[in-house]
Amino acid sequence: MAIELTHSFFLVTTMHTLSINQFRDHIDTHIEQVIDSHNPIKVTLDCGKAFVMLSADDWEREQETLYVMQNKSLMSQIVDSASSHKRSK
Repeated sequence: MAIELTHSFFLVTTMHTLSINQFRDHIDTHIEQVIDSHNPIKVTLDCGKAFVMLSADDWEREQETLYVMQNKSLMSQIVDSASSHKRSK
């Protein structure tokens, strides 16, 4: 069964990038910023690797979205509901 959505919605977030030293120097401020703004921060290490800091609420929301998008039954229900809504207009 192929599932086709008629509308795609993408939230494009600009991710601020900091060096590990910049992050460490103002860690409390950056933590508060990530939680309050819901914008993740990319932190680069001296070795070239990086990690992303995001709030727990945002991470949980992303996990829920991934679960729904990977669940064919739920996606089918969403498509059917959207089609039904569109026909009723």
